[in-house]
Amino acid sequence: MALTRRIVLRTASAVLAVRAFGPLRRAFAQAKPETRVWKHGLSLFGEPKYPADFKNFDYVNPAAPQGGVVREIAFGTFDNFNSVVSGVKGNLANGLELISETLTTPALDEVSTEYGLLAEAVSFPDDRSSVTYRLRAQARWQDGKPVTAEDVIWSFSTLKANSPFYGAYYRHVTKAEKSGEHDVTFVFDMPGNRELPQIVGQLPVLPKHWWEGADAQGRKRDVTQTTLEAPLSSGPYRLKEFVPGRSLVYEKNPDYWGKGLNVAVGSNNFDQVRYEYFRDSTVGLEAFKADQVDWRTENSAKNWATSYDFPAVRDKRVVLEEFPIRNFGIMQAFAFNIRRPKFQDPRVRRAFNFVFDFEEMNRQMFFGQYHRIASFFEGTELASSGVPEGKELEILQTVRDQVPPDLFTKPYVNPVNDDPQKMRDNLREALRLFREAGYEIKNTKLVDAKTGEVFSVEFLADDPTIERLVLFYKPSLERLGMTVNIRVCGTST
Repeated sequence: MALTRRIVLRTASAVLAVRAFGPLRRAFAQAKPETRVWKHGLSLFGEPKYPADFKNFDYVNPAAPQGGVVREIAFGTFDNFNSVVSGVKGNLANGLELISETLTTPALDEVSTEYGLLAEAVSFPDDRSSVTYRLRAQARWQDGKPVTAEDVIWSFSTLKANSPFYGAYYRHVTKAEKSGEHDVTFVFDMPGNRELPQIVGQLPVLPKHWWEGADAQGRKRDVTQTTLEAPLSSGPYRLKEFVPGRSLVYEKNPDYWGKGLNVAVGSNNFDQVRYEYFRDSTVGLEAFKADQVDWRTENSAKNWATSYDFPAVRDKRVVLEEFPIRNFGIMQAFAFNIRRPKFQDPRVRRAFNFVFDFEEMNRQMFFGQYHRIASFFEGTELASSGVPEGKELEILQTVRDQVPPDLFTKPYVNPVNDDPQKMRDNLREALRLFREAGYEIKNTKLVDAKTGEVFSVEFLADDPTIERLVLFYKPSLERLGMTVNIRVCGTST
């Protein structure tokens, strides 16, 4: 404080003061905060598609009819409306995204792009060491109270402390602090993370005053426990009624604060959204045929090919349509647990790929409807193709010693197993890769050449329908001498 006063004061010895404190004065000037730039949206890849003054997303009908009821399918059961303990306690109810809101919301026709919802603007320094979100002053909870910076800070701290998912998701965010009347700044543990400002925007905001209050019976609420009390929210819908484990009914909130927002126009058109619970997808499909629900997403190629030949389809009362996914692509795959040493060698993982007979599986199980993907971002403009060039090559050159040399000269292609000879050739290539990685065949078993331990693999599935895919894959792996097990695990919604 003394230094600042001496530099600012104008005295008769001003020239001497400037000379004496010149270096300190220059340091003070260099520490001046950079000009803050506020944005209406964030994209990981260039600028957002929609300008700040856009009226609505291109994929919605801003004049869509309002009213009516839509009946949706849910599977399993539910006994909890508290998303903070989801995955830890209880089974979370479906449809809570209708009543809860985040700082930003994604655009369904862009990759990794989000626009302001509860927040009207976002800003971060050039080094991305923090991010600041500015809340909309008109944002309201359904009890009429404003959504505040304190709500955001409390939500961040509560979710990070009690939710394993959010604890991991926000592990690089060290703190959230109020930096203006409607501003919240999130500080990161290091600069340079391009994705983290956008990840912070996905934070669900919870009503601090409601959770710190009491229920209708006077019992103090506990955010660390499950609850079947209808939650207070800020979203376009509110919970109207429910039967635990069986059904839910959400109704449109006529006083929704954000109904005129550009990110909301053309959405939330039904007066009611109902969820009917079924034990599994087979029963759910039969309920759809019996006109108990209005629409379903089909993810089974077998069902798509064989289960939609019933009178309502032939009469055009049920319409079948395929929708492209443009905002996050398509990927279905087996993921290796690379925390285990045997899966850390890329040659081992590559060998599994040579053994996988996709072509025969597609013929026998998928009715020829699938094509094999070659990118994590298949179906989007980010999907890999050819060899690196332009800016992509420039970036990869900086890590050339850390990536396979072939990446720069050969386009990636998956092995093809569309006839017996190619399958035999690919099995030989898989064995060659295993030998390079330190394995050998001994007494018809694939073993570690140093320890003699048999190579074993266990596939974990969260759905019984995946089990048949692994059973198809299993004999090919066993031909190499592996021990293969399958375990279907239950999940918590």
